[in-house]
Amino acid sequence: MAGLELKNIQKSYGSVEVIKGVSLSIDDGEFVVFVGPSGCGKSTLLRMIAGLEDITGGELFIGNKLCNAVEPRDRSIAMVFQSYALYPHMTVYDNVGFGLKLARTPKDVRDQKIRNAAKILKMEHLLDRKPGQLSGGQRQRVAIGRAIVRQPEVFLFDEPLSNLDAALRVDMRMEISKLHQTLSATMIYVTHDQVEAMTLADKIVVLDGGVVQQVGSPIDLYQRPTNLFVAGFIGSPKMNFVEVVVEAVNEDNIMVGSKDVARLGVPATVAGVKVGDTLTLGIRPHDLSPATNGAVVGRVSLVERLGNETIVNIELASGIPWLAVLDGDQALRVGESIALAADPAKAILFDRTGQALLAPIA
Repeated sequence: MAGLELKNIQKSYGSVEVIKGVSLSIDDGEFVVFVGPSGCGKSTLLRMIAGLEDITGGELFIGNKLCNAVEPRDRSIAMVFQSYALYPHMTVYDNVGFGLKLARTPKDVRDQKIRNAAKILKMEHLLDRKPGQLSGGQRQRVAIGRAIVRQPEVFLFDEPLSNLDAALRVDMRMEISKLHQTLSATMIYVTHDQVEAMTLADKIVVLDGGVVQQVGSPIDLYQRPTNLFVAGFIGSPKMNFVEVVVEAVNEDNIMVGSKDVARLGVPATVAGVKVGDTLTLGIRPHDLSPATNGAVVGRVSLVERLGNETIVNIELASGIPWLAVLDGDQALRVGESIALAADPAKAILFDRTGQALLAPIA
């Protein structure tokens, strides 16, 4: 297996710049997820690593080899696409081994690799079937098997689960995670689904507009997002935001308030912040709880009861919609008033440029 090094990678189509100087290190055996909204450049970046898109500027190293001008077949990578791209007239066995056959791999070696991949993916019983006889999840296993038999140094996945229904996506997500553990392979995975990113990744790369917004472990990005974009993108449901005014500044704490939120002291870096400044307060829905004298007061606009938890849509005094995820089955009705306590230690303040004013780690 191998690690990767991206040094100021750029991609332009004419005058349109879509990847704007991405620098990134990926360790050998690491599972890295590129995540971001549609059009952020994540699939383009993956295709550049695969050699399917030319690199306009910068350098790409796979292992210690500069690969800017290396043909895709010579990069020791295997890619699993969103579409399965299986040959309908071939059996699973022949689909998995087709690349090996083109490479004139001896028949006995080819057979061993195909059956080993089938064993890893628990699809030995499917080898004699054709794609038309398979479910979506089984077809995706075949596509992954075709990648495994190549024994690449790097696996690339381009939104491989987006064509599956919700239940199958969960199952296949677990299968891909187990595959990573089994192979100890370097894997790069592209998705717009931040739940997939959170559950699969060793490291997440958040992209927006062709620029890396933040790189880190899933829990780091969830607890310490560097800006408003990352805070709003990572986490499900997404973080609540509201404008607040600074009422007091202490050594490592900023007291804020507004018509929507009572006085709340939030741990933060205070450099450059002064009384009267307008900041953005972010609180995750799971960090709100019912309280008689809660800092957040609003009107219930929708209640979703899921049994183990209750999702409450709230309209604040200013009309801003917020979301609270409360434990258990809460007896709430649309139209009634609700008061919620917010854990200030889990709240985050953002300045006017959208940068998080994160308190130093103790």
